[in-house]
Order: sequence, then C-alpha cells, then structure tokens
Amino acid sequence: MIDIAVIMGSESDRAIANRVTGVLDNSKYSYDVQVISAHRNPDKLDEYVSQSESKVYIAIAGLSAALPGVIASKTKMPVIGVPVSAKMMGLDALLSTAQMPPGVPVASVGVDNGANAAYLAIRILDLIP
Repeated sequence: MIDIAVIMGSESDRAIANRVTGVLDNSKYSYDVQVISAHRNPDKLDEYVSQSESKVYIAIAGLSAALPGVIASKTKMPVIGVPVSAKMMGLDALLSTAQMPPGVPVASVGVDNGANAAYLAIRILDLIP
C-alpha cells in the first residue's frame, strides 16, 4: 500500500515533484508519483483515485490548478495542493487551490513549495496510530 500519492498535472511540474520526493525519501512513508491532468486525462484520474489506497494526496498544479480540487471531490482522504508559478507568479494557482467550495477541502502550501507539502503529509500521517 502507498501512503502518499503525488500527482502532478503536467510533466513541466517535475521540479516541484522532486522537491516533494526529496523530503519523502528521508521519511518512513511510501509514495507514488503520477502525471495525470484533471483536464486532459479525467478518466485516468478517476481510475487512479478510485483504486488508490493512499492516505494523503499531494496535488501539484499551475494555471487553473483544478487538480487538487478535483482529487478532493473524489476522495475523503486529505489533499494538499501545491500551486505552481506557471503564470502570474503562481497567484492564479494559489487562489484556485485555496478557494474551494464548502465540503471540498484542500490544504494549500506556498507557491512552488513542494517540500512543505511533503512535510505536511508526514505530519498528517504521523497522527495515525
């Protein structure tokens, strides 16, 4: 079983994902990294989330940053959004990640801050006995 699912919306987000995995490599938790766009591969995303046994999701996305919210709409597990500075210095992605509707919570870390997403995932998992 994988503890943390790390999903990036595009291969161009790989540098941010590497910041996540760099922290996770020094933890006791397992992880899986996928490139799945909420817009370009919605069926693949549905399948991945529905079959996943991950306890925490880290979703890395820029521009409209729909990925964290879409994942949160499909699981009861915690979702941590990492907004990417693709345009507008990441402000568009940050707002998209943070401004979720009631009932679809997404935790958000700072723009391009994949390391903090990993640290938050570890803190969440450390709470589980």
